[in-house]
Amino acid sequence: MELQTSLLELKGVGKKKYESLNRLGLFTVYDLLTYYPRTYEDRRILTPLAAAAVGEQQAVVGVIRRIAERRTGRGLHVLSVDIDDGTGFLQVTFFNQSFLKGKLRTGMRLFAVGKIDYAFGGQGKKQMSQVKDFSVLEKDEDVTLGLLPVYAATSSLNQKFFRTLLTTLFQGIDEIAEILPGSICQRYHLVAREEAYREVHFPESSEALHLARERLIFEELYLIQCGLLLLRRESREKKKGVRHLGESRLSRAVHETLPFRLTEDQAKAWCDIRQDMELAVPMRRLVQGDVGSGKTALALLALIKTVENGFQGAFMVPTEILARQHFDKFSDLLKELPVRLLLLTGRLAKKEREAAYAAIEAHEVDIVIGTHALIQETVTFAALGLVVTDEQHRFGVEQRAALEKRAQLTPDMLVMTATPIPRTMTLTVYGDLDVSRIEHLPPGRVPVETFLRAPARRDLIYRFVRQEVAKGRQAYVVCPLVEQSDTLDLPSAEEVYEELRTGMLREVRCGLVHGKLAGKEKEAVMADFHAGRIDVLVTTTVIEVGVDVPNASVLVVENAERFGLAQLHQLRGRVGRGAYRSYCILISAARTETAKKRLSLMESVRDGFVLAEEDLKLRGPGQFFGAMQHGLPDLKMADALRDVDILLKARRAALETMESPAMRKEVAEILRLEYKELFTKITEV
Repeated sequence: MELQTSLLELKGVGKKKYESLNRLGLFTVYDLLTYYPRTYEDRRILTPLAAAAVGEQQAVVGVIRRIAERRTGRGLHVLSVDIDDGTGFLQVTFFNQSFLKGKLRTGMRLFAVGKIDYAFGGQGKKQMSQVKDFSVLEKDEDVTLGLLPVYAATSSLNQKFFRTLLTTLFQGIDEIAEILPGSICQRYHLVAREEAYREVHFPESSEALHLARERLIFEELYLIQCGLLLLRRESREKKKGVRHLGESRLSRAVHETLPFRLTEDQAKAWCDIRQDMELAVPMRRLVQGDVGSGKTALALLALIKTVENGFQGAFMVPTEILARQHFDKFSDLLKELPVRLLLLTGRLAKKEREAAYAAIEAHEVDIVIGTHALIQETVTFAALGLVVTDEQHRFGVEQRAALEKRAQLTPDMLVMTATPIPRTMTLTVYGDLDVSRIEHLPPGRVPVETFLRAPARRDLIYRFVRQEVAKGRQAYVVCPLVEQSDTLDLPSAEEVYEELRTGMLREVRCGLVHGKLAGKEKEAVMADFHAGRIDVLVTTTVIEVGVDVPNASVLVVENAERFGLAQLHQLRGRVGRGAYRSYCILISAARTETAKKRLSLMESVRDGFVLAEEDLKLRGPGQFFGAMQHGLPDLKMADALRDVDILLKARRAALETMESPAMRKEVAEILRLEYKELFTKITEV
């Protein structure tokens, strides 16, 4: 049996079971091997019934002596089974599982795991009413004791099915080959890969499980780190980059036109960018900074630097309205200087679009600002020297790669994001990029006042919004859902919009925008809000990467507990962009202490990076690879916060690997075998 063998070939997997496995993303033996248990049941000790302790989870076995069933006044079906093991009796209670009546009979041996409590009205009689797992044993069958894996199961694929299937798999598989270099395994004291897989699914002890998990976490983080470092090496050593010269008169003139002096953080980031651009290897730099921290000014300076060296610059942003905004801002700043700008979006008429393509190819324009229209096959740059992407995670690595292919030389790449990414995440996700951080906002920026309020205050909140609109200001109202949901009891953007425009804000011009609107419709609403033709914009998180509306002074977030702190912080950045006092009001009925703690941090903490770290601690990292940089695999075993010590070891090991040509070649081949098309996507960058 090979790792890529279809699960259809395993005993016990028919067509229906295979389809159910497919829905969980399981197709091959390898998929099943890496479908790791989400937790384990401790069955190492079988407790005699006489010693069953109330309030504790216990594993017990006994012979069924009596079976009784009843229905409660509310229609709940209760099946009670009394078992005896020679030391005492225990009542095992099943709720709403009437089908068991036909499967359980007196005289059978029953094994059960669950919490022990006192039976209702039983005068001290003990029962197990929270049954976590159970099975009927054959006459001479031994009980399986130990640490039992618990999988994310479904109604058609239960725990017993997964355990049986994995037992079958390990019996049928010949060998699981080692894929990590032997020197790495020795230096970092890693158990063999086959042993790790066996122990993580069926651990012999807590110690064996710990070593297995450590091995698999290390493997996952090490391989991804190697992939990212190989990308970095490839772009630095194999690709011929654009070497820019030092600053000239044009750069100095643009510095003078900026309406502010660079802050210390901005100046340091600009120094990093300038030094990268003056090297012969392609620049790969990420600039992280809050909304309003001055990233766009750095983008302009970098674009001017490539122009004064005789090259063209491309500035790619996620939305047409943002592209228009940058174009207008650049046009104003550069109006006295000999720099030719072009706006390229999907809205251009056919003749305009063809003329734009011809101008780009003939080097009749210096800086092109646009959306994904920039990466169409029909766009050919005469001499592309620099690509700047704003909110890079919206594009993904394949789209950035497509833009790079438009040039004969590999252009420099500057990536900008306002998404606050914790340092551990930056190390893990952006291992192929050099990172500059702008950690402080420019002086004079008006801080946004943030308030957490209960739903009972909604009327007062929207009365305040009305007052702000009366002063000539504008407001955002953000909702977690686009439309009404059958499964979530939350107000949708559509419902809130109807409620406000016909109720509390009926005398105010309201607009609605969300991700399900057609692109042109969405852009039109956003343009109306930007132009002041809409006072209150009801929206979803589509405004997270949005437009600069200096007149907007209030952001109201409905059901704020549904959002992450980093996301709320980025939404908060939509206001406070002008000279007016600005407010972020979070409406939440959160009941758990964790949710309350998270949201209260928004009131006191204004640093996006601090919030991102706190959010990571409180919520866990989730599938951050896919979210941050499309093309990278999600983590199956590792947790970048919990396993930061292993992450740093894996990073160190990956750096050591890159120093050896033989090991580099070996790992590159492993990555292609292990991640196939995923790694192919990464290596196209």
